[in-house]
Amino acid sequence: MTVSAEAYLAVVTETIDRVARTQRAAVGRAADLIAEALRADGIVHAFGTGHSEALAMEIAGRAGGLVPTNRIALRDLVLRGGEPADILGPKLERDPAVAHRLYALAPVRPADIFVLASNSGVNGAMVEFAALVAERGHRLVAITSAEHSARMTSRHPSGRKLADLADVVLDNGSPYGDATLPLPGGGAVGAVSSITAALLAQQVVAEVVARLLAAGERPPVYLSANIAGGDEHNDALEARYAGRIRRGS
Repeated sequence: MTVSAEAYLAVVTETIDRVARTQRAAVGRAADLIAEALRADGIVHAFGTGHSEALAMEIAGRAGGLVPTNRIALRDLVLRGGEPADILGPKLERDPAVAHRLYALAPVRPADIFVLASNSGVNGAMVEFAALVAERGHRLVAITSAEHSARMTSRHPSGRKLADLADVVLDNGSPYGDATLPLPGGGAVGAVSSITAALLAQQVVAEVVARLLAAGERPPVYLSANIAGGDEHNDALEARYAGRIRRGS
């Protein structure tokens, strides 16, 4: 396989098609759970580490997305928890103890639901966070790479992985190592997990909105803040969830 923009586009297109085809039923199940949570006055908490943080940004606080959403991030330990900034090292996501601090800092209520994203699904903080969510009776949707996770050993003391704790698992279809175009002498370039995770997130949101519309309900959806009336529309909807939704920094 050659390394080029065209080659990457071909791989991405094939992966998107495969994910859309194979994950259709799981997307529907995730949407059912989220719609149920919203009807019970719950909100959606989204959490991802590393590049999977982009998934949390796709879920929480963007134009065309659901308003009752909250983004959780490792930086919350500094911004809201008083930890020194130098705690945010590249291996922090491997520490299970981090999960307890993050959960305690989040504005969680019993009816809330969680969407957690991790390509590998094996790091200690993410697995421990998923375990806390499950133990406290929240529904959990996981977005991960089935292939990558299957080839990894869990970094959590329990030996469990993110997918083991979720009510619904969405497979982002990325290969082991994420990158798709092999390089001469080893390695690869052209990661796909961020693209397919965003696809899955937007498909789930679309299906949640479809369910609310079918029930005659008005979906609480953001307008772009950069169009006329966007701020006023968004401020009015956010006021319903005061103190419960955060957008990060």
